[in-house]
Amino acid sequence: MSLNEVHISSLVVHCKAEHLAEIKAQIEQFDNAEIYGDSEDGKIIVVLETENQGFVTDTIDAINNLPNVLNAALVYHQIEHGLDDDENNTGSNHSQLEGEV
Repeated sequence: MSLNEVHISSLVVHCKAEHLAEIKAQIEQFDNAEIYGDSEDGKIIVVLETENQGFVTDTIDAINNLPNVLNAALVYHQIEHGLDDDENNTGSNHSQLEGEV
């Protein structure tokens, strides 16, 4: 059976400002994490794309446990279904989501 579920999550990670570059480099080492922005006061926007919810919580825990990280908070979580089943189906789901926003 093919993979047909993807979890897309975003986090705000707050670290000590003087360790911002170091923490960003450590987060970039996670295969499922991508940094979308940061601020001088030590806040980092991270997006995760994972196969299941367990990977989401494991990654949040791992980031929270990095030295000099004050907090990693989940701010968004979406589950996409049927991505390998029918590409057109995904497009229609996307349209529905846009209409609801």
